[in-house]
This record gives sequence, structure tokens and C-alpha cells, in this order.
Amino acid sequence: MCMRRCLVGLTFCTCYLASYVTNKYVLSVLKFTYPTLFQGWQTLIGGLLLHVSWKLGWAEINSSLRSDVLTWLPASVLFVGIIYAGSRALSRLKISPAKICSALFLLAAAGCLPFNDSQFDPDGYFWAVIHLFCVGAYRILQKSQKSNALSDIDQQYLNYIFSVVLLAFASHPTGDLFSVLDFPFLYFYRFHGSCCASGFLGFFLMFSTVKLKSLMTPGQCAAWIFFAKVITAGLSILLFDVILTSATVGCFLLGGLGEALLVFSERKGA
Repeated sequence: MCMRRCLVGLTFCTCYLASYVTNKYVLSVLKFTYPTLFQGWQTLIGGLLLHVSWKLGWAEINSSLRSDVLTWLPASVLFVGIIYAGSRALSRLKISPAKICSALFLLAAAGCLPFNDSQFDPDGYFWAVIHLFCVGAYRILQKSQKSNALSDIDQQYLNYIFSVVLLAFASHPTGDLFSVLDFPFLYFYRFHGSCCASGFLGFFLMFSTVKLKSLMTPGQCAAWIFFAKVITAGLSILLFDVILTSATVGCFLLGGLGEALLVFSERKGA
């Protein structure tokens, strides 16, 4: 059982790192700044793969009551906000939004991080804050609906369906639908390959996260998530063009301390 947990944890960390690097490459390096299309594509692939997994018996999706689905609808709206704002932030910021969010949480009063970032982008930080707000609201709503008959897989399936529909309708008003025709790498294989990889990796990350939560205690799960974030943050500095200053490093360390304290509290509570 211990070996199985370690294997699931390592799989989660690998998917987390690979998903972040792939998304960062598409959004920041290739500069595919059309979030309604990119996130719409990812949720479409995730929804299709989850539906196929259900039909093949690899995942269990329950036929939920309409009342349960309607109750979960606000959470699906927040899920769209999470992925949309996260995509916008990731495309503009050199620093991982996950690290920014944890640092902002600890240093909001002083406002240290934005003022000490030599690659400061106000729009990027704006979307990072929106992303953080949606994540917090989503988790609160998720915990408040523990009595809901929907499982984690059911919730994610509904999130995928709602996201595809909403982002498809939003692609025209936002201008992404026609602006994408001017994207310089639209017909390049590296762009196609990266987009395909991002869709599959996003699904595998979701699936491994569900497995992680089902096999481990909240404290153990938080520890693996913390480990994945540390590895991802460290490698992203090496892989992407990030300018570090002593103040920025200090913000990172304080953000990491906040994450570590969260893990400690989760394990203590367990």
C-alpha cells in the first residue's frame, strides 16, 4: 500500500511539473494569448478523455439528480474563472502564479512581491489575484457542499462540460476567435504538439489528483502538493527567463514557508 501511495504521489508530481512547463511554453514562450481557446481546448480534451474512461469502466460517473447539478453550477463558474485567470497570469508573468499566490497571501499587507519583481507586469498580477480569489471561493464552496451526492469525478466532469460551453461562447466577444488567425505559429508542428500535450497532461493531472486525495490523508496530500510546487518552481527558474533579485528570492522563501506551515497544520489536524 505504501509503494502504491508513493507511485501515485510521484505520478502526480510528474504530471504537475509537465503540465505547468507545457502550458508555460505555449502561453509565455510561443505567446498563444487566447485563453478562451486554449482553456476551451484543454477542457474539451479532458471531458472527452473522462467520458471515454467512464465508458471503458476506468472511472465512475454517477447519474446525478438535476438538483445536485444545479447546486454545483456556481462552483463550475468559479472553475472557469480559475483556469481563465490562471492562463492570463501564466502568459504574462515570468514567475509561477502558484508561488505568487502563496507569497501574496502572506505579504498582502506589505505588498512586497509586486514592488520587488524586476519583471513587474500589472496585468499579470491582476489576473493572479483573480485566480487566487476564484481558487479560494471554489474551495470554500466545495467544502460547504460535502453533503452533495457528487463525487470528485462527477464535479470535474460537470466542470469540463460547463467550461467548454462557456468558453466557446466567450471566444467571440473576447476577440480570441478571429485574433487567433494572426498567431504566427498557428501552422507549426511544435505548437500543435504542445497543445495536444497540454490537453492530455491536464487530464492526467486531474486524474492523479483525484487518486491522490482518495488514497491519502489531507496532510499527506498537502505534502505531495507542496513537493510538486517546490520542484516546479525550482525548475521553472532554470527553464524560463526569470530575473531574480534578493527581495524576490525572499518573497519566494516566505511563500514556501507559508506552504510548509499549511502542510504542517494539515498533518497536525489529521
